[in-house]
Amino acid sequence: MSDAATREVVYSQAVRTALLEEMRRDPRVFVMGEDIGVYGGVFAATRGLLREFGEDRVRDTPISEAALVGLGIGAALLGMRPVVELMYADFTAHAMDAIVNNAAKLHFMSGGQLQIPLTIRTPLGGGTGYAAQHSQCPENWFTHIPGLKVVTAATPADARGLLKAAIRDPNPVLFFEHKHIYTMRGPMPVEQEPIPLGVAEVKREGTDVTVVAWSMTLLDSLAAAARVAEEDGLQAEVIDPRTLQPLDLEAILKSVGKTKRLVVAHEAVRFAGFGGEIASLVTENLWGELARPVVRVGAKFAPIAFNERLEYYVIPTVDDIVAAIREAAA
Repeated sequence: MSDAATREVVYSQAVRTALLEEMRRDPRVFVMGEDIGVYGGVFAATRGLLREFGEDRVRDTPISEAALVGLGIGAALLGMRPVVELMYADFTAHAMDAIVNNAAKLHFMSGGQLQIPLTIRTPLGGGTGYAAQHSQCPENWFTHIPGLKVVTAATPADARGLLKAAIRDPNPVLFFEHKHIYTMRGPMPVEQEPIPLGVAEVKREGTDVTVVAWSMTLLDSLAAAARVAEEDGLQAEVIDPRTLQPLDLEAILKSVGKTKRLVVAHEAVRFAGFGGEIASLVTENLWGELARPVVRVGAKFAPIAFNERLEYYVIPTVDDIVAAIREAAA
């Protein structure tokens, strides 16, 4: 896309643009959450919506994630398209029964008669000093549940296009936004259609090693790829799945089939993280073609500390991804 067709925005503005466009397009779309109206959201992603759409479609709510998601499910069953904002992804734990046992299953249990077009937006991740109960990456929890879709957007353009698709989808969608990215700038198309869910994107082309990463770790992986290119002459191909469920396995296998090497990197805890699923799928499908074992990068098995040095001791860094690329290419 040419420069003339894009503009530079911060990530939170891209999210807000998607919400504005979908609310203007479809009167069934409304948003609700804690401090999203008058305050404009803790990360400013809903700023200005109350002024344009009023309290009927921009609803400040009490502090109860279980009630929030339950209300969203009820509204979706009655034909609305609610967008529920949970202030932190850690707080999805308060609403697990509603998400896992109701939103994910009602379409199946009704024999296809009921649809749950519910979008749950929530910020995840560390690096901001928010400590153990506000810094987790729980996206893997939901990839295991049939009936849910799981989206992670790392750039303003992806945030806008994928959120538009999530809101229009007839299924419940968990839409994760990394809190460390909200103020980062990037290009966004002036006019943009929804980005189909389940389609990965090659963010950097390469021939030596495939790196699969998402959310903030995708941006760190791009920095790591640039570094190994300069220092080692290695050309890493970086793929952003963008949606973890459904996963675009074909795109990953195509890349690894070319490079014969794979690094999977994410900020979530490495043990039992989604990177292990990708590693298994690649190994099952390309057994005998891999030149090296798959290398996984993830957080250490520890809570996230408030202390900055301890926080970055647990969370994977650019240095960790650089080391993983070099190990895979050895």
